[in-house]
Amino acid sequence: MIIHHEWVILNARLFICSGCGYIAPFMKRKISLLPIVVILAVLALLNFYVFGGFAVLFPSNKFAVLFGGLVIAIIISFIVALFRFGNRNQDVFFKIAVHAFVGFTVSEILFSIILLIGDITRMVLNIAGFHLTERIYGFSLAAAIAFVLMILLFAYGMISGKYRYRVIKQVLYFEDLPNAFDGFTVTQISDIHSGSFGNADAVQRGIDLIKAQNSDLFVFTGDLVNNKSSEIVPWIPMFSQIKAQYGTFSILGNHDYGDYVQWPSEDKKRENLDDLKRQHQKIGFSLLLDEHVEIEKDGEKIILAGVENWGLGFGERGDLNQALVGTKTDEFKVLLSHDPSHFDAQVKNHPSKIHLTLSGHTHGMQFGIEAFGIKWSPVSLRYKHWAGLKEEFGRYLYVNRGFGFLGFSGRVGIWPEITVIELRKK
Repeated sequence: MIIHHEWVILNARLFICSGCGYIAPFMKRKISLLPIVVILAVLALLNFYVFGGFAVLFPSNKFAVLFGGLVIAIIISFIVALFRFGNRNQDVFFKIAVHAFVGFTVSEILFSIILLIGDITRMVLNIAGFHLTERIYGFSLAAAIAFVLMILLFAYGMISGKYRYRVIKQVLYFEDLPNAFDGFTVTQISDIHSGSFGNADAVQRGIDLIKAQNSDLFVFTGDLVNNKSSEIVPWIPMFSQIKAQYGTFSILGNHDYGDYVQWPSEDKKRENLDDLKRQHQKIGFSLLLDEHVEIEKDGEKIILAGVENWGLGFGERGDLNQALVGTKTDEFKVLLSHDPSHFDAQVKNHPSKIHLTLSGHTHGMQFGIEAFGIKWSPVSLRYKHWAGLKEEFGRYLYVNRGFGFLGFSGRVGIWPEITVIELRKK
């Protein structure tokens, strides 16, 4: 699994989006072979170390041949899949090769961590005079068990975990919330990525869960599709079931602009975006493009603003000032902004107080752990705040973990999310 602060370039045609786990075509450009050599060297060392741990349990030559052949097959398949992907859709071979590589490599890393603990323990015992010449069997066994469990967890994530929708509720208190909005509820989803869906019944379960919240307001914070507007068409009847008394609103995410595929012309790319905007209307979403609306209740109001995608490394299109034209500094404001990096860059210090910002984009990288008081994902190397609630200067940011999935067709530990936020008067 490769993480970089912005883009990790794999070859002249492909890159990985570290914020969302996406692999897409890259414009031709000269790159150094050094990063590729370093990555292959690291993989070689990792597999050599893992093999040494397995050899304690399976010392036969047959296992060595089997393990080596499996590793070579997985790595070669992964490289071939990337180079043949180009501008085409992800075919079956691509998905199998990439998922096998990711699942196997992550499992090997877990194996190595446990094995390293055992090796350090053995070294300490040797310093203490116990003279252990071989690895401690128990650590190799524990590492092997963890390896198998991780493989099984990845399999679960690809089969069922990506549709394991959960509702996360937050109650936020504000001194300056208009009285009429005390107890007002907002349901948020983000990153639908409809082009990745394959199980209509599972998606409908997610829609039913959204509807069951019966919130006053519904918002969607971007990335309706992976690349092309046509991806959402089969799913419009499902998502058009979502209704809310005070409206259903949406914004665009970085993937909605069609930046990650090559188009015959700029006109075709613009046509795709225009068509996608019409798809929002067909669903019943009111698309906010650097603009705001007033949500009125019992003679009082709050401001709901939405910006086009603004993200460091992912296109700084949105114009926050334009979205707030005509609003007053002291009015209560909720902002929809796809990328959470916008909050740190512009929102939290904006002269006009924005009380709550709702974002998505990160997906929690669809892999990590949120249990036993631990909250970690590889995407934390790219975003300091990548999921859940954050407060700075009396302003809140909530990052939704995403409704869909992309790149890796699964979720492990970071499950798809439906957020329900209740606004309360302090």
